[in-house]
Amino acid sequence: MKFVKRLLLVCLGLIVVLTVIGFILPQQVEVERTVIIGAPAHEIYPLVNDFQQFNRWSPWAQKDPNTQYRFEGPESGVGAKMYWVSEHPQVGSGNQEIIESKPDAFVRTRLDFGVQGEAYAYFRLTPEADKTTLVWGFTTDFGTNLVGRYMGLMFDSWIGADYEEGLSNLKKLVETN
Repeated sequence: MKFVKRLLLVCLGLIVVLTVIGFILPQQVEVERTVIIGAPAHEIYPLVNDFQQFNRWSPWAQKDPNTQYRFEGPESGVGAKMYWVSEHPQVGSGNQEIIESKPDAFVRTRLDFGVQGEAYAYFRLTPEADKTTLVWGFTTDFGTNLVGRYMGLMFDSWIGADYEEGLSNLKKLVETN
């Protein structure tokens, strides 16, 4: 009986410690990756401001070529929306909408992953002579979701690798055309 009580106390203590640590972990997560592309911003911008161009370089389109897509709203720019459905665990299902767009400079999107929550992504283009520095970023806020905060510790390695692959694909696409 003493063993069971001690075991319960240890489990309870562990739960309290993990909960306290969870509230100390960052509430917001940001992931950024950067690439320098040997082309002017006006050649890159249409590829990040138009969801129908997205799959030409998207790392997720390569992971599951059977993903089903649907597009709504304008073809590009603010209000353009893309829905996707995939059985592949690294692709999943959700939608993305362009909520801010500044020609040849910036694009911001809102991502909705259903029960997994909402996030934002952005592309920042900075011209430099005959090149452009492109930053692809991702931000999300877990609020009081402790499981999300623990998962946030791994977002950089999870999403970062995909962002690096996508930026590499985009660089190759732009520089070979």
